[in-house]
Amino acid sequence: MRDGHPQALIPLVEGEDIQWVREKIPGRLIVRYGVNPDDMAIVVTTPGSINIDILETKPGPTSGEIEAAATYILVGVLDIANSVTVSLADNQIHVGVSGARLHYEDIWYYRCLGSPIASIVAAISSEALGKPIRIREESYSKGKSRIILEVLS
Repeated sequence: MRDGHPQALIPLVEGEDIQWVREKIPGRLIVRYGVNPDDMAIVVTTPGSINIDILETKPGPTSGEIEAAATYILVGVLDIANSVTVSLADNQIHVGVSGARLHYEDIWYYRCLGSPIASIVAAISSEALGKPIRIREESYSKGKSRIILEVLS
């Protein structure tokens, strides 16, 4: 979170573990997030963090409430999907989006920030659980997106 809005932290060195970041992120594009010289990252606003403001109330930490909020935005407001299913298991959130009209492409932007749909569901999940979320995996096949999110502690 920065200034009340979710932000994406993208390490400049691939494979760096940012799971332990606890301090407030400075209001700059390039930030230091740890004590090592390589602990540098780019911080950006994502499509998900922009759309989170559409929700009238903060969703609760259950799969049903996350699913309802994601359905409201993706199906009801943006009309970029037909349905959304969400399940929670340990530190992962499994999301299925049917009739997705925006899908994952293997481009640099999506590899860093996820597709717009994954970004929106990640921001909703982060808001609902009050924890950082990482898009772990994303695939698209025959109009259905499958997204696996990791809940960071």
